[in-house]
Amino acid sequence: MLATMTISPLVLKLTRGTLLTLDDCKVLEAMGQEAQWIGPRQDLICEGQKPEHVHIVLEGFACRYKLLPDGGRQIIALLLPGDFCDLHVAILGEMDHTIATITACKIARLPYSTIIEITNNHPRITRAMWWATLVDEGILREWLVGMGRRPADKRLAHFVCELMVRLQTVSLSTDSGFGLPLTQSDLGDVLGLTLVHVNRVLQQLRADGLLGLREKQLIVPDLPRLKNFADFDPNYLHLKPRRDP
Repeated sequence: MLATMTISPLVLKLTRGTLLTLDDCKVLEAMGQEAQWIGPRQDLICEGQKPEHVHIVLEGFACRYKLLPDGGRQIIALLLPGDFCDLHVAILGEMDHTIATITACKIARLPYSTIIEITNNHPRITRAMWWATLVDEGILREWLVGMGRRPADKRLAHFVCELMVRLQTVSLSTDSGFGLPLTQSDLGDVLGLTLVHVNRVLQQLRADGLLGLREKQLIVPDLPRLKNFADFDPNYLHLKPRRDP
């Protein structure tokens, strides 16, 4: 079905959510036709602003974050190619968090009316978007468990496993590693760790032969061993979708 077209990360991801037709895929591809490149470390929409558009990451890494009064930042979601940044927030009166690029990103910016049109006329895409929202919620639950109960080394290892699986879904990772443009400060803001603690944990995992870093490439020498160490179970990513009509 898709052999004759270049498959975007958005299509690769949403085909995990339901069985899409070629016409569905063409509709999804059209969403990115007028995408623009946004520089790194740029806010797309800030907490308190009224959301009127839906953003889709087509290339690059972005995030959702909250700022505390003392300036501390907590990253509450990592947004990868194929991810909707804010699929349903246009229903809300104002944003309760900020969405920003981490790297330079290719971003599609759609009026919410486009999403309404799709939900009214493309039931399979609508189902896939519901699935994507539920996966986002599953990831957030897993992050909460990690922050509350996992020791720092397993927390970082689990995050790496999750990131690898999510990137593999959109053909941006192999079992041996992937490009990791996050700084140690970013990792700390994801994992709730200080910069010093992140550095210490990375050194420990490297010394144990579980991870390696080389020129912004994260190397995983033995993926099954890393998953076993992290007690990683990818079920919360829901990559084996139901095929109900």
